[in-house]
Amino acid sequence: MIRILLVEPMNLLRGALAATLSLEEDFAVAGEAGCLAEAAVMARAVPPPDVAIVNAGLMAGDGLELFRRYCVEHPACATLAVACPDTAPQLRRALDGSRERETPSGVIGTQAAPAELVHAVRRLARGERVIDAGLAVAMVAAPRSPLSERERDVLSVAASGMPSAEVAATLHLTAGTVRNYISVILRKTGARNRLEAVRVAEDAGWLL
Repeated sequence: MIRILLVEPMNLLRGALAATLSLEEDFAVAGEAGCLAEAAVMARAVPPPDVAIVNAGLMAGDGLELFRRYCVEHPACATLAVACPDTAPQLRRALDGSRERETPSGVIGTQAAPAELVHAVRRLARGERVIDAGLAVAMVAAPRSPLSERERDVLSVAASGMPSAEVAATLHLTAGTVRNYISVILRKTGARNRLEAVRVAEDAGWLL
């Protein structure tokens, strides 16, 4: 029996997935969670899942760190990211993890047929990897972020509208260092000011 954990924020979609997967005689939906934090708790409370099906949109921002932590804490559980082309930038960030065990075991598109999802789950349970061809093309086509991790941190905090002095205090940097980072960010994004840089980075998925 393949035990499955569903991690999907939309109740209706999560219920539909659970109903579809439960039709398979060798599948058992061991738990359903609306977010990754809830999934981590649930995975410890229910019989250990074999495959976790995760909405790739949950890997944005702090969700990416939560996802990587889940992978480390549950190494025997394969993870299947369900994504649409619009989430290609953050999905690529998830797949660019420094360690393989911190990245999704498989990727499937939201347009996949139920039979394809079922087949992907069985392959992951056998220890295979699954990558949706259409999403692979979208990830390659998506512009790669020119920002370093630190530059992304600075821009993410600056996106709230904080003045440079507060950004510096938040990140434990000097105000001069933050101004230097902002100058580099403006050059790399081709933006005229900080707000435009935030918009460019958000539209490209670099802050997700």
